[in-house]
Amino acid sequence: MKTALISGITGQDGAYLAQLLLSKGYRVVGLVRSTQNIKDIGLEYLQIRTQVRIVACDLTDLSQVITILRKYSPNEMYNLAAQSSVSLSFQQPIGTIQFNILSVLNILEAIRILNINVKFYQASSSEIFGATVLPINEESMIKPLSPYGISKAAAHLITKNYREAYGIYSCCGILFNHESYLRSNDFFVKKVILEAIKIKNGESKVLKVGNIDVKRDFGWSPKYVEAMYLMLQQQKPEEFVICSGYSISLRSIINYIFEFLDIPLDKVIIDQKLYRPTEITDIYGDSSKAKEILNWDYSITFYEVLNVLINEELNNSEDKSKGKLFPEAAKERF
Repeated sequence: MKTALISGITGQDGAYLAQLLLSKGYRVVGLVRSTQNIKDIGLEYLQIRTQVRIVACDLTDLSQVITILRKYSPNEMYNLAAQSSVSLSFQQPIGTIQFNILSVLNILEAIRILNINVKFYQASSSEIFGATVLPINEESMIKPLSPYGISKAAAHLITKNYREAYGIYSCCGILFNHESYLRSNDFFVKKVILEAIKIKNGESKVLKVGNIDVKRDFGWSPKYVEAMYLMLQQQKPEEFVICSGYSISLRSIINYIFEFLDIPLDKVIIDQKLYRPTEITDIYGDSSKAKEILNWDYSITFYEVLNVLINEELNNSEDKSKGKLFPEAAKERF
């Protein structure tokens, strides 16, 4: 039985990745900063919480990382832990940069010190590129525009350096925006859907947003974690861009959600206070390399994803009102 360590297992991708690895017969160990007050709703929602072992590990403490790697001797490690909010990174630049860089550096240094045979995956981000020539691929210029992007760019380059300098099997998945029901409430798409439902139910009056004329490349999280797994099944570690290949504006997403729920658009209020200091106006990627080498397939439009997300929120809101704490997770959708 193979063992996989997943840091950030309580997040959206961590939960779906754990589900995928369990289905393939892995022993899955999830790393969290503290085992007290764990927010493991995603694991519960997917009905896999009892199948995953959760252990405490502060990734900013090298000695703790070494202890965990020595104890579990994993075949694969997926580092999904990060301060992952672009907006929050402008408010907390030091904390974002410190954790997102030091955590990766400690994991790779621990692997080097122990000299263990483990395949390492680092969750990179499209935010490392900033405003660059489109579409973005693995060779595009790195020029981040946010503290989050800067931290991820540094972690990305550190991962490549440990591979080239020390021969460690380490690679980065450069994932563009991807959503699911398990997305945190402070991310744009989830926030819009939740607030729209509140407006529909008379629980809220308006939706306040910042710059909604920017465009992003959005995808479906369960399909994106498949690419993470496939990257670590290759003989040669490489970087791969994972994306849908097209971008849509935040305004069009709002329009679609409001039309779906039959809400007038005058309920949307543009608030200049919510604008970011710097912003990428348009970004989308080219995942040809992943499709060719990993045999990763993706052909889902984001409007199809929105249909699933809205319906899942509506159905689960209804279940929760009936006293079901963890309504049954939606099955295969695409």
